[in-house]
Amino acid sequence: MIKRDIYLNQLIRSKNNGFPKVITGIRRCGKSFLIKEIFVNYLKENGINENNILIIELDNDINITYRNPIELGKYVREFCNGKKDCYVFIDEIQLVTSVINPAFTNGKIILAKKDDKNVISFVETILGLSREKNIDLYVTGSNSKMLSSDIITEFRDKATNISLYPLSFAEFYEYKGGSKTDSLYEYMQYGGMPLAVLKDIDDKKIYLNQLFNTTYFADIIEHNNLKRSESLDELSNIISECTGDLLNSQKIADTYKSVKHENIDKETVERYLQFFIDAFIIREATRYDVKGRKEIGATRKYYFTDVGLRNARINFAFGDEGKILENIIYNELVFNGYSVNIGTYEKVEKDKDGKSIKVNYEIDFLATKNNRSYYVQVSDNINKEKTRNREIKPYISLNDQIQKIIVVNKPIDETRDENGFTIIGAFDFMTKFIK
Repeated sequence: MIKRDIYLNQLIRSKNNGFPKVITGIRRCGKSFLIKEIFVNYLKENGINENNILIIELDNDINITYRNPIELGKYVREFCNGKKDCYVFIDEIQLVTSVINPAFTNGKIILAKKDDKNVISFVETILGLSREKNIDLYVTGSNSKMLSSDIITEFRDKATNISLYPLSFAEFYEYKGGSKTDSLYEYMQYGGMPLAVLKDIDDKKIYLNQLFNTTYFADIIEHNNLKRSESLDELSNIISECTGDLLNSQKIADTYKSVKHENIDKETVERYLQFFIDAFIIREATRYDVKGRKEIGATRKYYFTDVGLRNARINFAFGDEGKILENIIYNELVFNGYSVNIGTYEKVEKDKDGKSIKVNYEIDFLATKNNRSYYVQVSDNINKEKTRNREIKPYISLNDQIQKIIVVNKPIDETRDENGFTIIGAFDFMTKFIK
């Protein structure tokens, strides 16, 4: 069994806190397995009677009655009646159908339409059940009816949201073991979607491609009432190829025009990017002025939640390993609880003619967690003097006390260079340094 201790510990800490626990994340990242197997096993091992645990799988046809929010609430309360502590798990909550309040329909159950009022949805059912003193409630949701923006809107300050991601590299290696170099190379190619990890190489490629085409795109199209997907598809390819590049909506629109020889306005680009973010497919990293101490500009970087999905979009053309490693390092930092920005600052220097000019410097990441802060540069290889100088130049020009790190794609031990900068292999950085 693939362990997911970081999420198990989050569930343990939030147990019996008086709020429903809403577990969200990209489709197929293991939400159902986390609650129905890992967490339920934990409860049983710690003395919770099986008769006090209720699991409702709404995607199972035997539970179709409970897709009615009124019947769902009634069933859960009947199960928990007279019991001191009940742990209730509702899987695929988005399958609950909204109905008009029967008080306004003479007791009849009538499915609600988009603009109907006096509607009862899964939100009311979740919040109502969570107010019962003897019920500790956990729900998972996925697909087009329960994306990140919906969760923020519906459950603001009323639920504990636990965001689940694909396997981090540290989790992947703990499960796979073996050669450090081989494991990192496999992860760089195929990522950490749990079912992909369990498949052989050919099946990994098929599975990851199908996830994009038949699951994620279908969800986005349904959720946002899109009639065509061609532009969405092409934009996902552009983001895949430009992973780790500084982008804004206008630049992406210009790239689309040069590739497809068609116009798409920057407002449409911004909407489509948000679709991908809401579906947990990509995350954005904003620029942060490390001297002015503020976020700046509309230019930012986009990283895939899983690099296997990114690589599937470009048919596993395993090219720029530096970009892929940068994406993985970003994900690992986020997974470990760091807030991550793109570091940037401006400095006045003399050009070759002695004229004063403004020079902009960029640092891959400024990572902060509690009282720990790091600058992180990611490089596939710094053996070449030109590459090494490019990576350390922003550090030399930046005179502050934040630890400066260069992560390289080699299995090397942590060391210091002549400037006092930390140089560390990607494997040790992800599995030891940032823990």
